[in-house]
Amino acid sequence: MIKKQGFASVWDAIEDKQHLAASLLARSQLMIALAETIRRSGWTQRQAAARFGVTQPRISDLTRGRIELFSLDTLVDMAEAAGLKPRISVRRAA
Repeated sequence: MIKKQGFASVWDAIEDKQHLAASLLARSQLMIALAETIRRSGWTQRQAAARFGVTQPRISDLTRGRIELFSLDTLVDMAEAAGLKPRISVRRAA
């Protein structure tokens, strides 16, 4: 019988190191929020790039989910420029 294992997030399932899984989770949440903001606003990639202070190819990378190309700092800066208010929540691990 195969034993089922539960994970708090997909990142916990694919990343052995907890600190890396936490970073991936935070970055993915910011990327999703930014992509959703672009979509809801009806912005072109060029318009989004101008608002976020980055190049159009960076917006392309963002919308294609190229998470490995973005640092948490960069995504927080882009979110602030987009009018979002990122927040960090800290709690003890279970």
